[in-house]
Amino acid sequence: MKVSERIAKLRELMKSRGVDFYIVPTADFHQSEYVGEHFKARAFITGFTGSAGTAVIALDEAKLWTDGRYFLQAGKQLEGSGVDLMKMGQPGVPTISEYLTKEVKSGKTIGVDGRVITMAEGMDYAQIAKDAGAKLVYDLDLIDEVWTDRPPMSKEPAFALDIKYAGESTTDKLKRIREFMSEHGADKHILTTLDDICWTLNIRGNDIEFFPLLLSYAIIDKDSVLLYIDESKLSEDIKKTLAKDNVVLKPYNDIYEDIKKISVEKGLLLDSGKLNYALYCNIPDSVIKVDKQNPEIIFKAIKNKVEIENIKKAQIKDSVAHIKFMKWLKENVSKEKITEMSASDKLDEFRAEMGNFIRPSFEPICAFGEHGAIVHYTSKPETNSELKEGSLFLTDTGAGFYEGSTDITRTYALGEVPDIVKEHFTLVLIANLRLGHAKFKKGCNSTNLDMYTRMPFWDRGLDYNHGTGHGVGYLLNIHEGPAGIRWQYRPSDSHPFEPGMIITNEPGLYIAGSHGIRLENEILVREAENNEYGQFLDFETITYVPMDLDAVKKEIMNEVEIKLLNEYHAQVYEKTKDYLNDEEKEWLKKYTRSI
Repeated sequence: MKVSERIAKLRELMKSRGVDFYIVPTADFHQSEYVGEHFKARAFITGFTGSAGTAVIALDEAKLWTDGRYFLQAGKQLEGSGVDLMKMGQPGVPTISEYLTKEVKSGKTIGVDGRVITMAEGMDYAQIAKDAGAKLVYDLDLIDEVWTDRPPMSKEPAFALDIKYAGESTTDKLKRIREFMSEHGADKHILTTLDDICWTLNIRGNDIEFFPLLLSYAIIDKDSVLLYIDESKLSEDIKKTLAKDNVVLKPYNDIYEDIKKISVEKGLLLDSGKLNYALYCNIPDSVIKVDKQNPEIIFKAIKNKVEIENIKKAQIKDSVAHIKFMKWLKENVSKEKITEMSASDKLDEFRAEMGNFIRPSFEPICAFGEHGAIVHYTSKPETNSELKEGSLFLTDTGAGFYEGSTDITRTYALGEVPDIVKEHFTLVLIANLRLGHAKFKKGCNSTNLDMYTRMPFWDRGLDYNHGTGHGVGYLLNIHEGPAGIRWQYRPSDSHPFEPGMIITNEPGLYIAGSHGIRLENEILVREAENNEYGQFLDFETITYVPMDLDAVKKEIMNEVEIKLLNEYHAQVYEKTKDYLNDEEKEWLKKYTRSI
């Protein structure tokens, strides 16, 4: 069934239910960035498969909002679908709220499945409807009626994360959470975000491809935890361990009825940016709602000492795998057929050799030539290009080891590449080096360092349409708040940097129809000097993979930038050489030589 046919069937249902505008976001019931197959409703109804975007289907038009990472991909995937691409943040493009405010008239109805929008979004749509003399209906899963072969929810088993990896017991984590609850006048805390629940209980799952998460909800009170989950996923050992912290198991969907009967002495701690709207609407009006960011978000973002040491081990493992992959790629690209997908598989082979490798930590981005200009390109059999000399190959991939998750991007020159490509590569390299060696006052956040990183591009009238960095979870979400690096202020990921946070450093440059470049390291926030001017922070780079010297144009680098590159390459060699054989060491010397 074509996208246009799916939308036609949806409109028939909308007419029969009296719905004029139907909203289809990306999220699952837990506001996850990436979702399991069962929840890919927006991809089903529009054909756009990117990780971010919201569709609004009206009776006479259909629109898809997405961000700059996906403009090229969405443009291609929406061709012939009848769905208009709305490029978020671009001049003249209204937000979803602005569009609905303009288009929704008196007597009209906005429909949505309230489980897949946040409390804040639902309240916004409800206010738009009220102001227009319209109404919002939030209990409609119309996609389910159109999607006749919809995949079932996952029943994959859970696994426990040992204390030697987690570094902190569930008992201690719950103690910290309850102290936060008490400080903010709450005696219960509703938790719906999967990574927060998994972090708290030191468990992981397989319910979302690439992300070791478990579909679940939780209600934490002063002495127990109600965990709403498909119990068949839990082993007897996990159940016994959870019981020690008075974790009571309940059926996954029971929370929607249980929340109607909830009673609190003080208040119910919730996060309006995370709690879904259907749950919010089921909370009795008499319950005092304490709307605060989930405390687990900042708790898990600041890694403990055990996590940091493990993550460094994971980075060494993945760096060694990348070095072996880079050598293999350089030596074989002109000798055998290598495609985007076979290269991706080869990299994972090298990772598996390092031990404790669980799975890729996100869907790999392996893009040759012009595909590299599609920021979140995913190679499929129908687009699987063969790698050839004369262009660039970009790999943005990650590994999930028990020691932690990684996220590394490198762009490789295959054979000789044009001079302008080398210039673009070197600009990205300069930006990466600048950020990696930044020193800044404690209290700085996203926008401060993003502008500093982008200056080599902005000075030349260039830019890239994505953030410069994001937090990284420990065997959780690869994109983790509340800190990130972007030039636009976003409250949800603009928390000041704190020692112990792991952030990515990933500037890029993308030339449509030609090539794309991104260079990504992970960096650890740490304390620098503390003097009469206050506490300073800096970064420790913990990724050790060569920057491809075959693509560097030394002439546009200054002495400081060359020194930083040479120092980084010296570190790469020292950190990884003991894991390589003699032939690999000799090869690495060439690609970490001083320039």
